[in-house]
Parts: sequence; structure tokens; C-alpha cells
Amino acid sequence: MKCAFVLLAVGCLLTAVNAQWLDTTLVLPDSSWPGALCYNDSNNRVYCACFGRDSVTVIDGATNGVVANVTTGRPPCVLCYNDSNNKVYIANPSSDTVTVIDGATNEVVAAVPANGSPWTLCYNTQSNKVYCATRGRGNVTIIDGATNGVVATVTADSMPYALCYNSKDNKVYCTNEASDNVTVIDGATDSVVATVPVRRYPGALCYNSKDNKVYCTNRGVSPNDDSTVTVMDGVTNGVLAIVPTGRAPWALCYNPLDNKVYVANAFSGTVTVIDGATNGVLATVPADIIPCALIHNPQNNKVYCANDYSGTVTVIDGATNQVLRTIGVGDEPGAFCYNPVQNRVYVANYHSSSISVIRDSMSGVEETPKPQAPSRKPAATVLSGVSGVGRLATCVVFDAMGRRVVDPKPGVYFVRDEGLGARDLGRTRKVVIPR
Repeated sequence: MKCAFVLLAVGCLLTAVNAQWLDTTLVLPDSSWPGALCYNDSNNRVYCACFGRDSVTVIDGATNGVVANVTTGRPPCVLCYNDSNNKVYIANPSSDTVTVIDGATNEVVAAVPANGSPWTLCYNTQSNKVYCATRGRGNVTIIDGATNGVVATVTADSMPYALCYNSKDNKVYCTNEASDNVTVIDGATDSVVATVPVRRYPGALCYNSKDNKVYCTNRGVSPNDDSTVTVMDGVTNGVLAIVPTGRAPWALCYNPLDNKVYVANAFSGTVTVIDGATNGVLATVPADIIPCALIHNPQNNKVYCANDYSGTVTVIDGATNQVLRTIGVGDEPGAFCYNPVQNRVYVANYHSSSISVIRDSMSGVEETPKPQAPSRKPAATVLSGVSGVGRLATCVVFDAMGRRVVDPKPGVYFVRDEGLGARDLGRTRKVVIPR
């Protein structure tokens, strides 16, 4: 019995040490509508594109304090970072420009023309170029990372949607949503080397560096369309596999530690896990309502999935594919970035005009406690009497250590609602049961 007690105590301690918690919530001005994030590893800063205010908020990665608000074109919708020249790029569809911000000074150093509604961005580390897909004209504008000048404009196809970079073969891939294909661009010559046919409405892309493969979601446009991921060979540009997923595969991310690819299925409320070596489906993990964004934390080997309609983030163990916990954040979380210095994950909550900061810490306490930013989250609900406690019948109740509780006694708990309307289904709230 004593041995069993010691093992239980050690297990609880490990759970606490490796727990993911809501560190703080950064509240932005009303109608900021944060829709994209990126991280500057030279200055330890986080950049947030505020769609509603035509600006980018710059956040100190150590303190989570706002250090600058930079005016951009209209509206800022996508960000990417150039670590060779310490610059941040912002695509502005209505202004037909790409704003370039100096990472050291937070000043705008250029507004690069990208006619045709610039929609998405990616960075080529070998050639020091930034690629901007223009949705209206079906082109990819290529920008020199050193000079900010346009070096080429490459014809893609109808309605480009996403870009990604293959570092081994120096190629850039562009999904063309209305053409059902992927344009492959040579990063050295800026010429199209292949057009790969895929399934209906290709969307997100990601790159598997271990097996040199590129993954493309095929979202479809109706319930009768198949929901799949096309796997392409990085060398030959040929299609290796068509992998079935849940409905409307919306986002992708890659786990290099376990060689897995994760697919957020928006209409199924699940995450499909694909083996990077075999292209087989390893698991279908339950998420929440409309999972729409993913990110991998290489320090703790966890995958974070933003659930747009439920205002939550699902945390998945990269090794076991198990759901570790669901964290309540703001309304309509839809974009991530990762700060490796403080081991924090940032999620932009579009409708709440806020940024939730998640990190690993002992029992949810900062190593160096600091004042928390103002939050719009409601105060804890206080339940009294038998009828009040009975309201938890349709809920899942957890204690402060994240352990499920069947018969809650007086104390502080975290409650996930399961019996409310669709909009609130899955929300997590704090509940106090007094003596």
C-alpha cells in the first residue's frame, strides 16, 4: 500500500509539472480582431495582426507587455518572419501591399506592391526570399529579403490559398483553391517546375522534413466531396498517397519528434494523426467544435488545436495521441505562434480581441509571478445548496490538478459544460462550492 501511495504521488507530481495552463490573457482594444501571429527569435517578440485596426501589435516575449503598435496596410491578414534580416512581413489584401517591419526598431521600412489581393506568405531560408500569393490574380510575388525589392512574379493558378517551403529541395508550394492543384516553384530560379493535381478545394500545406514530403488538405465544397490529404514527394513532385480524414480538413502541422502530421477536421470536431513514414492514419483524436488551427511545441512534444466555435484549445500528447486537457480561451481562437524562450504558446482570439498565453508550469503558477493582464473572463461561479451542485449533472468536473471528479465536495473546480447550447458547448469555467 505504501509503495502504491508513493507511485500515485509521483504520478500526480509529474502531471502537475507537465501541465498546460492559461498563463495570462492579453486584452487588445475593442474591434482589434486579431487574426494572425508570428514570432521573432532575434528579439523575443510576438507580432499580432489586428485585422480590425489595420495595425500590428508587438508583444515582448519575456514580459507579455505591448511594446509597439505599428500601422500597416488594409487589413493585415497574414504574417511571416525573415530571420536572416530580422524583418516581419504583413500581407494587406485591400491595399495590395506587403508591409515590412524592422524587427529591431518596430518601424515600417517598406510597403512592397503585390497587386491582386495578397493573401498568404512564406519565407525561403536558402535564397532569402519572401513569397506572397495574390488571390485575385493567381500570381506569386517574390520579394528579396535584403532589399525589399520584387525580384519576380510567377503565375500560379486560380485563387491561391496557402504556401509552404521545402528546405531540402529549395521549393515553394502554392495551393490553388479553385483549380484543384498545387503549383511548385523552384526557389533558386523562381520558375514553375510542376503543377500537381489534387482533390477538390486544396487548402493548407505543411512539410515533413524527415521524409521530404509535402501535405495538402482537400477540403471539398459539399458533403459529397471526399475529405482527404494529398501527400506529395518532395523530390519528384509526384503524388504518393491520398489519406482519408475527417470532414473539411482545415489545418495541418508537423511533429518532427515523432514524425507525425496532424490534420484539424473542422466539421468533424476531430484531429487526424498521420504517420509520416507510412502515410497511414494512426489515430483520430477528439477535439472540440470547429478545430481550425494547429501548432506543435517541440519542448514538451504537445500539439495544440484551436477550436473556433467553442473557444477552447485541445492539448494532445505527441507521443501517445491522447488528449491531455481542454483549455478555455477567448472567442473564436484561430491562430497560433510559439515562443521557445519562455516555452509559451500564443493563441489569437478573433472575436474576443484578445491573446491567450499558454505555458507549462507547476500547478499553473509562474516561476516568477507577475501581475496578470486584465481579462474579460467572468469570475468564478459560486454554487450553493444541493440544487446548485445538481447543476453540474451535465458537466465534466476537474480538480485543480486536472483530475476528473465524480462527486464534488466543497472546494474549487474547473467545469466543462456539456449540456448547454451549441455556442457554449465545451466551455470551461471555474466553480466554487462553499461549505
